[in-house]
Order: sequence, then C-alpha cells, then structure tokens
Amino acid sequence: MPKNIGFISTRFAGTDGVSLESAKWAEVLWDSDRHVSFWYSGRSDREPGISYVVPEAYFGHPESDWINERCWRLTRRDPLVTARIRDAADYLKGTLYDFVRRFEIDLLVPQNAITIPMQIPLGIAITEFLAETGMPAIAHHHDFYWERTRFSIGCVNDYLSCAFPPALPNIRNVVINKQAEEQLALRTGQSALLIPNVFDFDKPAPPPDDYSKDVRSEIGLSDDDIFVLQPTRVVPRKGIEHAIKIVGRLNDPRYKLVISHEAGDEGDDYLHMLQEMAREEGVDMRIIADRVGEVRQYDDQGRKIYTLWDIYPHCDIVTYPSTYEGFGNALLETIYFRKPLVVNRYSIFVQDIEPKGFRFAVMDNIVTNKVVNEVKRILDDPNYRKEMIEHNYRVARRFYSYTVLRRSLRTLMTSLTGLS
Repeated sequence: MPKNIGFISTRFAGTDGVSLESAKWAEVLWDSDRHVSFWYSGRSDREPGISYVVPEAYFGHPESDWINERCWRLTRRDPLVTARIRDAADYLKGTLYDFVRRFEIDLLVPQNAITIPMQIPLGIAITEFLAETGMPAIAHHHDFYWERTRFSIGCVNDYLSCAFPPALPNIRNVVINKQAEEQLALRTGQSALLIPNVFDFDKPAPPPDDYSKDVRSEIGLSDDDIFVLQPTRVVPRKGIEHAIKIVGRLNDPRYKLVISHEAGDEGDDYLHMLQEMAREEGVDMRIIADRVGEVRQYDDQGRKIYTLWDIYPHCDIVTYPSTYEGFGNALLETIYFRKPLVVNRYSIFVQDIEPKGFRFAVMDNIVTNKVVNEVKRILDDPNYRKEMIEHNYRVARRFYSYTVLRRSLRTLMTSLTGLS
C-alpha cells in the first residue's frame, strides 16, 4: 500500500551524505512500492511542490548559532538558553504538525536530525512530536554526537539523553556502519538495523557529454598528465598529506594532484600546511573548488562549473587517505565510475568494507614503498587495472546496490506498519 513518507532534516541541499542518501531512499521507495516522499528542512533543493521549508530548522540559522554558542564547551546552562531552546522547539514542533497535515504524511524519516545535535530544538521537536502522535518513524543515523569531539563537552546532556536519539516504541533506528550499531546499543540500549550507503550499481555511470568532455583542459591538464583526484573537502581527517606524499614519491612531473573542494568552515591552517608540503615535495597540487559546484552552471567569468560526477570520468586514479569516515561515499563513487582507488584503512573501512573483498591500493596510515609500487603498477598496467576495477564493481553491486536498500526498507516498513 503506497504511503506518504516525510523526510526531516536541517538541510536537504547539496552533496553532503544526508542529502545524497535521503534522495536514494526516496528513489527506491518510489520505484519499489510507489511510496511518495515529501521534504521538511531548513534549506532545500527538492521540488517546491513537495517541500516544506522552515528557515529556523537550518543548523546555520542565527537562532541555532546563538544557542550552540552557549551550549558547547560549557558545563552550566543559563536559564535564558533553556528558554530559547524551549521556544524554538515549540515553534518547530508546530511546523511539524503542519507539515504532516499538509502532505498527509503516514511515516516520518528523520535524517540525522535526532542523531547529531547541530540543531538541538529540532531534535527536541521531532522527539516530542513522535511521542505525542505515535506516528511510525525510521530514524536514519549518519553520525552520532559521541563521534565528534566538538560535542564532547557541553551543558545539554539532558537533551542529548532524551532526543539524540529518543527511545520510543514507534521508532526504528538505522545506522550506516557496524561501529555505530554497537555504540548505540552500548550507550543507549537501543537496537538498530545496519543499512550501508548505496549506489545504483545496476545502472552504469553516464559517460562524459558535450558539457563535461573538456574537463581536463578546463582545469589546466594536458593529455599526457596523470590526473590524481582527491574528491573531498580540505579538512584534516581526509589525510590529504598522504596523497601528497604518494605523488611526491612517484617522482614524475606528469602526476597532478587535483582536490575537488575547498576547506569549508574549519579554517585554513590545514590548507596552508598542505600547500607548503606540496612545495617541499615538488608536487603539482591544484584545488579546483571554484570549478566544482552542486549543479552545472556558468560563473560570472563565463567559465563552466562542473559537478563532481563530471570530474570522476576524467581522472586516472582516486586518493582517499581519510583517517575517519562515517562510511565513505567517495569510495563507492570511485567504484561506480570504474576508477582505481588508494585508500587508508580507517576504522569503518577495516570493520565494514575491507572484509567484502575489494581490491584497492591500501595503506595503513603511512606511505610505504609497497603502496607507491602498487599505485605505479595500477597506472602502468591497463590489464591489471581493468581486472581490479571490474572486480570491485561486481563486489559493490552485491553488497551496496539499491537491491540491498530495497530489501531493508521493506523490512522496516513491515515492522512499523504490519503491512508488506
């Protein structure tokens, strides 16, 4: 029986994991059983006719910023902060009631909104709404507050205990990795279903078209250059210094390390360190953040802005030396576009992904001769490279396809509604 599904988050816009995975869920829910999805958020790039945008629900709203500045790194909470949180939560709860009425929602899917406390009033509002209505809900958890050091000291432990996530009989929890499943049970006594991030591996990646066929020349690469892509933001946990070290050890001026995104809101100290390191190692490192956007368009200079999916087909190898990831969307994207990968053995990779039997150039927090030689072999031996990427595609299709997601969502829907 088709149902109206209400997705809730602080933001459904851009290429963050929450926005991307929620869109995949909506696609599978529609293709499988004709469930219709609607979107509640503070910012949205979804169709206006199926969206309910409440600016106060965005984690970057001024009121949210004011609250967060007075909740973290402090151990006592001013009564005024409590009052402001309460007022904001009451307002947002009212908008949730209106959202559900307007679109006749049957089931809610909070996306990380009752997981990580970037928008405390919204988490409280969702919790109270579900407690008051008993509406069935699937809480999709991408990263919990205990996984982030910035949330380790604060004066809102009472809110964290009751709403991030809440323990209610009408909620089913979903996590994206085994470690999160274990920690949720250990810390809260709640169970969860593990549903990894997925890709539509039954549908081949689109080849470059007329718009994107000139990517290499537009970012200043020649036909002879070897395009090493780092498809991430410039933040310390991405371990980009290892990518620089690998390219430096290859000792070939044809290798160009291209980083797709900028530093974001975490400061420029790490970026400056990488730039200095690249100079010392003799590595041609380029950041093309001004040429990569969420949608195709032209900038004010008339230059093309490409999406990340326009970039992948043109690279020769992808580096992903992260020290921590909640899952690792770039890893699946690399496999989807049939590109070889250099990956660091971050904890979730070791526990969840590596046992599946993928073939990558793997490093263990240090760049060794073995890693460098493996990268060189991948790039120099086309038969070896083709065998590797086709093997990885087959493995990913088995474990991380839409079919896996479809089965899991049907199980959850049956558990909550009693209907198959």
